[in-house]
Amino acid sequence: MKKTLAQRNTNGGDMTRESEGVLVLDLDGNTCFASGIGRDSSVTASLRNLWRNRDRVPLKRLAALTDLERPLTVASIPSRDSVCFLIFVVQEADELSEFLASVEAAPDILRHFVTDPYKAIVVVDPKARISYMSAVHEKFFGLKHGEGIGKNVTEVIENTKLQEVVATGRAQVAQLQEMNGVTRVVSRLPIYDRSKRLVAAIGQVMFKGPETMQELSVELAKVRQELDFFKRELSGIRNRSYGLDQIVGSSEAVRRLKEDIVRVARLDVPVLLTGESGTGKEMVAHAIHMLSPRNDKPLILVNSAAMPANLVESELFGYEPGAFTGADRKGRKGKFEAANTGTLFLDEIGDMPMDMQVKMLRVLQDGHFERVGGDKARYSDFRLISASNRDFKAMIGDSTFRLDLFYRISTVTLRLPPLRERLEDIPELADTFLEAFALRHGAARKSISEAAIRFLQSSAWPGNIRQLQHAIERAAIFCDGMILNVEDFEGLEVSERVQGKEAGALNVTSVEKWSSDVRGAKERVESELILDAMRRTGGNKKRVAEELGISRSYLYKRLAMLASDNWDSVKAG
Repeated sequence: MKKTLAQRNTNGGDMTRESEGVLVLDLDGNTCFASGIGRDSSVTASLRNLWRNRDRVPLKRLAALTDLERPLTVASIPSRDSVCFLIFVVQEADELSEFLASVEAAPDILRHFVTDPYKAIVVVDPKARISYMSAVHEKFFGLKHGEGIGKNVTEVIENTKLQEVVATGRAQVAQLQEMNGVTRVVSRLPIYDRSKRLVAAIGQVMFKGPETMQELSVELAKVRQELDFFKRELSGIRNRSYGLDQIVGSSEAVRRLKEDIVRVARLDVPVLLTGESGTGKEMVAHAIHMLSPRNDKPLILVNSAAMPANLVESELFGYEPGAFTGADRKGRKGKFEAANTGTLFLDEIGDMPMDMQVKMLRVLQDGHFERVGGDKARYSDFRLISASNRDFKAMIGDSTFRLDLFYRISTVTLRLPPLRERLEDIPELADTFLEAFALRHGAARKSISEAAIRFLQSSAWPGNIRQLQHAIERAAIFCDGMILNVEDFEGLEVSERVQGKEAGALNVTSVEKWSSDVRGAKERVESELILDAMRRTGGNKKRVAEELGISRSYLYKRLAMLASDNWDSVKAG
């Protein structure tokens, strides 16, 4: 256990009351003189150790001894053949002593604070007499060095209020003060000692003038504008679907799709996404990539339909320097190379030219290819996700798409359901689009009425989710209120399947009477689709099941549920 300083005192004196001392050591560390705390054996031993190791660890001008029972601050004054230590007991929470002892450049830092021309200071005592004035202040007021010391601050500084600060003890922050015809922004602060007594006040110039504050305000406004911009961009990025949670919907069709995505994402096999335009194929591609083992590698997006036919090859395979007129002198790597170790998403692959389909086969077979204009074999290890809204069966039949390429890209095929097969997701989709719209444009979030939801569920959606998003955003722009109603979707086509006797005179009133049971609405839509297909095919159930993408057993079940008069009308037709 540690002994007290008094117990460790070799002279037997009580050192507990001592708060300072002196210790002088010769070159070998022998004591030449000691007084006060310097006579304590533990203090002597600690300082002797510092002195003897001065070649390995240079002495600090001011250091802290923290290995003793009471922390000490020690000032070192070395000479040619000895050293003198001035020792002080560190008071509790003595931040200044700690700062001076711990920071080698402490004097330079303090000098900076009192001489900084951009923060010129004046110090007054409790009677408002000037104790210190920085050189830049003296120059500004035309004073000789030290000329203002001892004078009342009101006699030296125009429009000062430091006398009020020492009288009231209240700070005055960011105040305008005119001096010599120039306006400055200043702060006046009271200074207290450890006993909470006011001992001084400081006047400090914060800015050269109010115009500086104006400049800061302009800069702050710019920062706020940029922050709003990035918030909107972030919202847009989120809505461009970078994860499974961005696929909105709770319908059975969406639930099955998410399950399939999770199941196939971890397998390093090609995936073909099929579905109508606007069903979210790019969103699903992002989700598959993010859930795959390659999620920390790049996802390269290529729209096959957007590339000019004469540039498809160079875009995909890249090209060597001078491969063709206008080529980059350094050459350029293509999408296959860029996707190495990552994922390549080929959107609209059904629109790829036949000659490119042939060249893609080898790449998809073993990953090897050559740049345009080159003969060096290159290799890329990528996972392929393709997408198209085209009918591959028909294209293969009329020889516009190669069967062998189709087999290469469709190890796993995921069909994305159109909006008409997931009408119950419309309320959730609408809320998501409205929230994103409000965040992107910094506007108040609008909502949508039940009647409008029912109207949207009865409308035709050839553009699917993308069309729904555009319709909702357009309604949000032109709606004067905070709730979107049916009339805000003027011009939206009603689905052909509900334009019969029941929906022929569809208006706001009839929409209000529409059943709020979403499941019932879905069954009604299915019934209309089945009846329409039965009419067109002359009752050929096999063709109906294939067209609607349902099993024949489910078709028989739905036909049995239809009213007998409807079925009779089908047979009569």
